[in-house]
Amino acid sequence: MAITLALLLSLFAVSTNPGHTYASTVEVGAKSAILVDAETGKVIFEKEADLTLPPASMTKMMTEYLVMEAIEEGTISWETTTEIGPYAYEISANPEFSGVGLKMNKDYTVRELYEAMAINSDNATTITLTELIAGSESEFVKMMNEKAEEMGLPDYEFVNATGLNNSHLGDNYPEGTEPDATNMLSARSAALLAYHLINDYPEALEFSSQPTAEFDGQTITNWNWMIPGMPGSNLDQFSYEGIDGLKTGYTELAQNTFTGTAERDGQRFISVVMKSESRASRFQQTRKLLDYGFNQFEHKELYPAAQQLEDQSTLPVTKGKEDKISIETNEALSTLVKKAEEDQYEIDYSLSEEQLVAPVEKGQKVGTATLVYTGEESYGNILPNGKQSVDIVTTGAVEKSNWFMLMLGGIGEFFSDIFTGAVDMVKGWF
Repeated sequence: MAITLALLLSLFAVSTNPGHTYASTVEVGAKSAILVDAETGKVIFEKEADLTLPPASMTKMMTEYLVMEAIEEGTISWETTTEIGPYAYEISANPEFSGVGLKMNKDYTVRELYEAMAINSDNATTITLTELIAGSESEFVKMMNEKAEEMGLPDYEFVNATGLNNSHLGDNYPEGTEPDATNMLSARSAALLAYHLINDYPEALEFSSQPTAEFDGQTITNWNWMIPGMPGSNLDQFSYEGIDGLKTGYTELAQNTFTGTAERDGQRFISVVMKSESRASRFQQTRKLLDYGFNQFEHKELYPAAQQLEDQSTLPVTKGKEDKISIETNEALSTLVKKAEEDQYEIDYSLSEEQLVAPVEKGQKVGTATLVYTGEESYGNILPNGKQSVDIVTTGAVEKSNWFMLMLGGIGEFFSDIFTGAVDMVKGWF
């Protein structure tokens, strides 16, 4: 009975985030959290999601993105080799930091370095990749902040590529940053960064989903205990179906952080928890969020293609062989919908022209149809333009009328104007 009551209380708890209402949702113990649809960016849960906190090694998601971008642009390749520098070696040799034990005067491939960074959260391999791409971590940090601005992250400050505090780096902290500075991100920004990483470079999940990997003759282990198949029977309790990423983090200042992502039956979610009490709790909170998403939401087509609003199904046409043309949506409108909320959405038409001038082509765009939520819960979006919209187009074509018909129409308009003016003048006499 106690278990049933606890389950009900958890199911019907209400988030206390000011300005947002999330009924029938979950209680998350982390200081800050968010859950979003990985396809549309739609937010379906948040708790203090705009609070800026240290992300710890979740910072490496930005480093991973820039490595992938450099490979795509041809600056480096997966098989490019490099040796580690004194700074990276110093970090690697420090037992206080997670590390794979890099060796001086040894060539490592970009793939090896990336695997150690993405799977084992290694700091020295991260630094080595930044030096390879930008020449120094200082220059790489500039790239990180520029990319964050380009992505539209709402809250961010990158001061190094690893997520360590600058004070951990000694005299090696990046030039242009403060010696005691630390990276800062909000949960919303972390979710948007993860969104760009897995959508722009889905191969990142091929690395983050690996429980273990071989590196320089040793087996390195993923810090994401939720990945199925993790070694160690004590980790079975954390295994979660469909999870394949993305990045854990820990420092004393940040406490435990985790950006997770899981996919089931084509539906993918991105979750972020920040400042969680323990390594275990960050995964327990993530499980709550993902369960809520998978159990309560599903993608649904709410309006099929060729949708027409009853009072806005045509547009007038001038100088054409026809005086109006039919319009409709060119694609279906679908979104992530909470169960029993299918009827709480409607279409809003925004027409670019009040009338068209012939000739008019079939399929010509005349406006935009946007899906609007009319319910009580608040579903925002991590994307700057995150509304679900499709084009409104013409269903056929209208040819321009020939010169004779246009002339007759012009004469008709001329005499009509004269008649109207005369009537108005006579009215004025009386």
